[in-house]
Amino acid sequence: MAIADDVDAVIRVGTEAWWATYAPLAGDDYVRSGIERWWSREAIARGIETGRTLVAETDAGVIGMASWSLLEDDDAVMLWKLYVLPEAQGSGAGRGLVHAVVVAAGDRPVRLTHVVGNAGAHGFYERLGFRETGRKPSPIRGGPEEMCMERPATTAP
Repeated sequence: MAIADDVDAVIRVGTEAWWATYAPLAGDDYVRSGIERWWSREAIARGIETGRTLVAETDAGVIGMASWSLLEDDDAVMLWKLYVLPEAQGSGAGRGLVHAVVVAAGDRPVRLTHVVGNAGAHGFYERLGFRETGRKPSPIRGGPEEMCMERPATTAP
């Protein structure tokens, strides 16, 4: 679980991953808007305070993060963020973070969205048992459509 001292490290993971992932897919303006909206010190600190922000660490420090919440009707868990530093992708950090969220979800399904065109994320989530459930518009004006996915409540990945 992330602690208050992890705020800067979580922001670093998110901003580096956003630039590496979304700039080629959606452009610099999209990345700047998303970072401003979701990766401020205040937003990350609030997420950590809820107890629903997780980090993956090595001896070198935080290399990945995930944040999740119960949806309003408590019928599912929403995985809002899952990011790993570009140089640490493939290390198992992302898989471990998803596993922890699935365990925390208990008997609830886990839902998420990812940017359409992000084939790496799509394949990763499919390998962990997530399936497409639809598409929705970007929460960022002019951004790419998002793919909705869900993993039924069964066994951990």
